[in-house]
Amino acid sequence: MSELLPVLKYPDPFLRRRAAKADPASADVRAMAARMVATMFDQNGLGLAATQVGWDARVAVVSGTGRPGDEIVIINPEVVDAWGSEAREEGCLSFPGVAAVITRRKGVKVRYTTLDGTVREIEDDGMLGRCCLHEIDHLDGVTFLSKMTPADKLANRRALKALEDRAADRASA
Repeated sequence: MSELLPVLKYPDPFLRRRAAKADPASADVRAMAARMVATMFDQNGLGLAATQVGWDARVAVVSGTGRPGDEIVIINPEVVDAWGSEAREEGCLSFPGVAAVITRRKGVKVRYTTLDGTVREIEDDGMLGRCCLHEIDHLDGVTFLSKMTPADKLANRRALKALEDRAADRASA
């Protein structure tokens, strides 16, 4: 099993960073992708972006089900088409204890590069597509906090404040 990675928590400024293009042929990309997959499943997540583990690379892992074996490593993903709209509750490994109804495109077509250098596409209007959109947002420096309604921010204010206080405590220690 690969060594787990620490997941950055809000309000870490690295979460707002736009990730740099990654080289799919790099041994570092392969090694980090394996660690990201292990970390995602250890944390019971459906996706994890490189920026969430402090890595400046356009790499994410996504899973539509959360079951080991169905994960996909997406390198340098780009949305090539999107349609519809759907509001669903989301959480995020970088925002433990926070959940909100987020409106995203219902369906998406994402072009990405695999670990073996092949260019592929995912077209999905279910959980896998939503996960792709969430993780691509992370790679663009966008967290789901910026997609929350004011009411959802208010409903999550205690959990967000606790994360901010923990970060301040770590910074002053």
